Amino acid sequence: MVDPLQISELANYLGLNAPQIKNHIAIVGGGGKTTILHALGKQLRGRTILTSTTKMGFDQNRSLLVYFEPEDEIIQNISNGAPIMIWKEVQGEKAIGVDPSLCDHWFQNVDNVIVEADGSRRLPFKAPAAFEPVVPSSSNLMISTIGADALGQVISSCCHRPERVADLAECMPHDHLTPERAAKVILHSEGQKKAKPTKSKFCVAITKVNDVNQRKAQVLIESLHSMNQDTDVVAIAFEAVQEIA
Repeated sequence: MVDPLQISELANYLGLNAPQIKNHIAIVGGGGKTTILHALGKQLRGRTILTSTTKMGFDQNRSLLVYFEPEDEIIQNISNGAPIMIWKEVQGEKAIGVDPSLCDHWFQNVDNVIVEADGSRRLPFKAPAAFEPVVPSSSNLMISTIGADALGQVISSCCHRPERVADLAECMPHDHLTPERAAKVILHSEGQKKAKPTKSKFCVAITKVNDVNQRKAQVLIESLHSMNQDTDVVAIAFEAVQEIA
């Protein structure tokens, strides 16, 4: 049975703090993106930018200092171990993300850029629309998230863009999201791997794994490996979930 990783161990598990490593990480998919964004922001060494290329709640800076498309001088003066959040602007209750080309530019001057590159309306799984996800071209790791709480649920009730999920899974929106169907969507070229830069690594993060859904998470891992044995997968237990966007 899968033994879920504590999210506080994620960066080291993925080898992101190895010497001489620079990380440009795009987080896509469903439940857990914002939680992973902030967890990696705390865990990564060096100078780190957290940002979004879509939209996120304006309250999701979690006490980080926020800049709005700052000048290069500010980027160059980011301190080690003191990540900052960058948005384009705030409209109402939403923070508007930046153009992905800015992420590519910043990555030339800092050690880590972590991007929430997709939206899921706080639902645990999704399939992308034609304009999604918005992934910077220099990203060297794409993390695709799925909340384990989606497994076994009716697609129309637990998924963002349920018709698209059903289409890629070859079923109907009123069907259940079995681990096998979720695996089809995750590995489909128009699913969670869509927009992955050619040289980017790809990792599936199954989030919110607990005693209740542990077996389904194990079947999802087995399904992913049966479709592509080289797929990197990590099952994660959240110590405390504040946001599942």
